[in-house]
Amino acid sequence: MTVSIRPFQEADWPSLWPILQGTFAKGDTYTFAPDSTEAEILAVWTKIPKATYVACDDTGHILGSYYIKANQPGHGNHVSNCGYVVSELARGKGVASLMCEHSQAVAVQLGFLAMQFNFVVSANAGAVRLWQKLGFDIVGTLPRAFRHPELGLVDAFVMYKWLA
Repeated sequence: MTVSIRPFQEADWPSLWPILQGTFAKGDTYTFAPDSTEAEILAVWTKIPKATYVACDDTGHILGSYYIKANQPGHGNHVSNCGYVVSELARGKGVASLMCEHSQAVAVQLGFLAMQFNFVVSANAGAVRLWQKLGFDIVGTLPRAFRHPELGLVDAFVMYKWLA
């Protein structure tokens, strides 16, 4: 499967929303309320970030998406922050890895010096393993910070990578 990554376009939303909605409704990887509205997620995923991208297969079908923004304003704006989502059908096929590598290149192009993930759910072992494989370190643990729907209170990690 060939995957291409390109900037999000408004016409992508009808295909992207079900992927985001399905991920957030599970409640096991993101802090968004499972009943978040389409308007709320549209703003958080596409309006607030500096940029949003989609990963597509060779037919143009959206497989996943990520956004990039400054992690903090002012004196912390040299550190980027990203969020990634991959569709159920594309999981385990390297899409998240490609998006993370792409986002790091975009971060550097945008002038960011580092990337930080503020809240990686410890029970999301696949994501933790992937981010570590791609050079991110766990620099902090937030004990029992996430309310997992099946496991109860679990830790969340702060993960960081210097890009410059």
